[in-house]
Amino acid sequence: MKLTLIGAGGFRTPVIYRALAAGEVSTRYDDVAFYDIDQGRLDRIGLVLDGIAEEVGTRPAVRMTTDLEEAVDGADVVYCAVRAGGMAGRILDETAALAQGVIGQETTGPGGITFALRTVPIVTGIAEVVARRAPDATFVNFTNPVGLVTEAVRRILGDRVIGICDAPLDLCKRVAGALGYPAEELWFDYFGINHLGWLRGVLRGGRDILPGLIADADRLETFEEGRLFGARWLRSIGMIPNEYLYYYYFNAEALEAMKAGRIRSAFLADQQAAFYAGNGSTPAEALRDWRRTHADRESRYMEEAWTGREEDMAGIVEQRGPGDYGRLALDLVDGLYGDGQRVMILDVPNRSSLPFLDEEAVVEVPCVISRGGVVPVAIGSVPLDMQALILGVRAAERAAIDAALSGSRTMAIKALAIHPLVPSVDVATRILDGYIAGQPVLAERYGVA
Repeated sequence: MKLTLIGAGGFRTPVIYRALAAGEVSTRYDDVAFYDIDQGRLDRIGLVLDGIAEEVGTRPAVRMTTDLEEAVDGADVVYCAVRAGGMAGRILDETAALAQGVIGQETTGPGGITFALRTVPIVTGIAEVVARRAPDATFVNFTNPVGLVTEAVRRILGDRVIGICDAPLDLCKRVAGALGYPAEELWFDYFGINHLGWLRGVLRGGRDILPGLIADADRLETFEEGRLFGARWLRSIGMIPNEYLYYYYFNAEALEAMKAGRIRSAFLADQQAAFYAGNGSTPAEALRDWRRTHADRESRYMEEAWTGREEDMAGIVEQRGPGDYGRLALDLVDGLYGDGQRVMILDVPNRSSLPFLDEEAVVEVPCVISRGGVVPVAIGSVPLDMQALILGVRAAERAAIDAALSGSRTMAIKALAIHPLVPSVDVATRILDGYIAGQPVLAERYGVA
């Protein structure tokens, strides 16, 4: 088996490498290629990997390369986690929206749309290389916005594309902890699209035990989403939302915090610059720096949601684990190539899982995984308010795909304007123009006012 990781200069790579080095996966890879466009980032992460190898006592054979064709050639699994435009692009995504009085967040709202305008052409270009050099490869997409990018790449690679996100898994694990059961003993009735989903039920022995948790305000205070949304609102909707629903349900509060200077991209830009500049470290020092930087990143995650509740946030940070995002792709591959079946919440074509969406729309739902492939479970009907929100965001995302692939200014404005978090066509136009002004190279593609 050949595994190719695209975007290997990023922060997820050490988690994947450690799983390989420690033998924590059942699939055996005899060829592993780590690719990135930035040799400096590859070198810095490579030093971290050396530190992991020294610590674990095993050194998996990995080829580090800046040659995409070489990295992809003959791959069985391609894992894609890239950030088109780097942190400078993310800062622009967030600040161009904030300048017009709209939520500035990398995947949610107009920031997610402009991120897609920049990202989709790059990832579909990568997919075209995969189609030529690894025609049978499974393409695992972790590139944000995950659902949108997954649907775009499916236009090239079809059913070989599967999207993954760690947010649903983390939510389910936290709820399981609050309920007092191992997550492996429970079925999580989760539905939605990426960064817009709800946990509707938790089944144990055929009985839904989630209503008892929602009715218990004290237990809701023991995990992140319970504190974030509050017992009163959770009782109103009868579900536990994905944390990104905060930007919809508490839009004014999130926007006020962002305007006050809590912009995650600016913090990450400074932090990453410091980490990647440390090229003179030993492997052990590089690994230490990575762990410290990673822990700091996690401690500031969604900081804007906790403005005025810093004591609550301190408790949340203590509860956060190291995260499973690096392992998800490897677990998925184990399911596809191993024996038996497993269930994961993934981003896949709808088929008929959510009946109010067309069959090609990429949804985020529990899926049964086996050697036969990935099959989404039937979710059925959901409340009208949640249908409306999903439909509105999906419409904007699909328009964004069309805009990104065609270079149409008109379609780009439409994608922004019809998003539920953007208040008007004029605001959408100003956001796009501010975004283009910050990246003049896009002016030729999307035009200027």
